[in-house]
Amino acid sequence: MAAPMESGVDFENIPPEMAKYRTPLVSRYASPEMAYTFSEMKKFSTWRKLWTWLAKSEKTLGLNISDEQIAEMEANLMNIDFKRAAEEEKKRRHDVMAHVHTFGVCCPKAAAIIHLGATSAFVGDNTDLIVMRDAFDIVLPKLARCIQRLAVFAEQYKNLPCLAYTHLQPAQLTTVGKRACIWIQDLLMDLRNIERARNDLKFRGVKGTTGTQASFLALFEGDEEKVEILDRLVTEMADFKQHFLICGQTYTRKVDIDSLSTLASLGASVHKICTDIRLLANFKELEEPFEKEQIGSSAMPYKRNPMRSERCCALARHLMTLVQDPLMTHSVQWMERSLDDSANRRICLAEAFLTADIVLSTLQNISEGLVVYPKVIKRRLELELPFMATENIIMAMVKAGADRQECHEEIRVLSHEAGAVVKQEGGDNDLVERIKKSQYFKPIHAQLEAILDPSTFTGRAPSQVTKFLAAEVKPAIKPYSGKLDEISELNL
Repeated sequence: MAAPMESGVDFENIPPEMAKYRTPLVSRYASPEMAYTFSEMKKFSTWRKLWTWLAKSEKTLGLNISDEQIAEMEANLMNIDFKRAAEEEKKRRHDVMAHVHTFGVCCPKAAAIIHLGATSAFVGDNTDLIVMRDAFDIVLPKLARCIQRLAVFAEQYKNLPCLAYTHLQPAQLTTVGKRACIWIQDLLMDLRNIERARNDLKFRGVKGTTGTQASFLALFEGDEEKVEILDRLVTEMADFKQHFLICGQTYTRKVDIDSLSTLASLGASVHKICTDIRLLANFKELEEPFEKEQIGSSAMPYKRNPMRSERCCALARHLMTLVQDPLMTHSVQWMERSLDDSANRRICLAEAFLTADIVLSTLQNISEGLVVYPKVIKRRLELELPFMATENIIMAMVKAGADRQECHEEIRVLSHEAGAVVKQEGGDNDLVERIKKSQYFKPIHAQLEAILDPSTFTGRAPSQVTKFLAAEVKPAIKPYSGKLDEISELNL
């Protein structure tokens, strides 16, 4: 029984697109190119391309198919009567046959040879593989741009000392640029994994009902060589380098697992990066872009919330969960296939790529406008560095002739006194001032400024950044050099 219409709502005067649910991934977030990649037009025009490629290949191998029939099919690839297709599907309860008949109406001369020898998975699975390949080709340059933007940021701030944290507690120093390289390293792993997943995609090809190619063997009167050539020809027309030699009715759903695993892993990387940015924004050391007229809070005018990073985290969580769908789907594909994969895959494949698309667009936008506040960073250093420098102070005293154990006790007492000022009184860390006033430490008073220079506590961080960017980052993004200039514009 249909649910009652909401009372008092004039549905006739509501625009149709506003009267029904639309996924925010398309209506609010994803890029036009990614939204089109998973559109009905892309899907069904690809079905028609596949039927045309199949017919052309069958003609090449001697079946009675005319040039006129091929030309008619090629002329109507985008001429899709979606209303008729919906009516046909309602009548036949079969989406592929509905579109076979709809295609046949605008191609009357070719109607008899459309879908010849094929099963539904010929258009369904091969289209999914084409769509995933094309979606990967949208994702990869976006990921490369994120890496490149963060690499510029890392180079710019490779020498700027800042507090590092373990357990979210102040640890030894690092540099702002070195921390960015930790983010980049994860994204480089994602780039490698997604490239592999994209390049490992195999075309299902021309396999028939249960993958045995029996129908095509019958078409070519038992000539196995012609069946193999047919498979290869259609694969080449679809611009794939290889096809499955073995499959059931469908390509193995392990492919979906591989593809969505790489995107889920990307989600984890972006979530970690944007969580770090959100924490650093709280420390006021780093800030994502903030528009001149942007409002951070409806109630608190002073707020500058890291909303871009929060969006990334929200969507990345969704992206990470989607891999559960293909994992479970593949595990229950009985024998040569089970149709309980279909509805699930319509949702999870599209949503994974659409989500990855907007996550990367947003991360790129963040990376292009990160703001660093060196004075705040320096202030935070000054609160912690004196404690971190105690070992260096002890070593300097020993070089000046002091006893190491005696020196340790002297500085331990002063450190606890300074710590009490910070923790119990809310004051500044005055350990250095206490050391300067201590007669015991007089031999190194002149060295204190040099000992407390933050740059002497960052180790090889700057040179690590330089080497990493040259040895790993530049070679990885070089294949995308022609696609790195595009700026990410967000509708916020």
